[in-house]
Amino acid sequence: MKILIIRHGEPDYSIDSLTEKGWREAEYLSEMLVKQLKDKTEHGEVHFYMSPYGRAQDTASPTLRKLGCTAEVLPWLREFDVFIDRPDDLTRKRIPWDWVPEDWVQDSRLFLANHWFENERMAAGNVGDEYRKVADQFDALIARHGYRREESLYRVERPNHDVIVLFCHFGVESVLLSHIWGVSPMPVWHGFCAQPSSVTTIVTEERREGIASLRMLSFGDISHLYEHDEEPSFAARFCECYGDDTRHD
Repeated sequence: MKILIIRHGEPDYSIDSLTEKGWREAEYLSEMLVKQLKDKTEHGEVHFYMSPYGRAQDTASPTLRKLGCTAEVLPWLREFDVFIDRPDDLTRKRIPWDWVPEDWVQDSRLFLANHWFENERMAAGNVGDEYRKVADQFDALIARHGYRREESLYRVERPNHDVIVLFCHFGVESVLLSHIWGVSPMPVWHGFCAQPSSVTTIVTEERREGIASLRMLSFGDISHLYEHDEEPSFAARFCECYGDDTRHD
């Protein structure tokens, strides 16, 4: 089985949709996905799922239209918008991965899979509980498709070559990846950048009958943008140098 995790195109958060550039990204993405998925039914089925948020659904719409498919809306695929008090700014609550690095790296627990949620700010925001809800829902979805999680691996109940396509958001994508790998989400949130409209590809590997692991083939692929000479969006990033006239916070 293959899982595609797709981040929405460049967002217009004010209307929970896409910018003009974001719509182009969604169109170029759809061209790639149609090529990749249109003949997949010869070997397996393709199942589409998407976040309830408009920017993810709008990103999915060109692909679904061209393939004549529909997508099931999964509430837990929404952005992981759980909020905390950030140490350097108590004027408003922030999403849990929006810390400046010099603050969060001071707590060694945040690097540890079994302890990151014990950080006082994470605990006050019930971030660990919300993380577990998403992880459990993901495992339930994978079980629907024939792979039931046991410990850190998956028991194969119905081996298949199906493709699961998830249109969602960077925050929740990082939650899913950290759960799959069994690591803290903090290094994933801070160390990886899935740019708008990017595709992360994961496959099952069943090296011994009945036992599968999930392995990532590619992270944050935006080759569909380069194919059209479309500059990747800066929406996911922060300034490269402090003096740059780009996003600092």
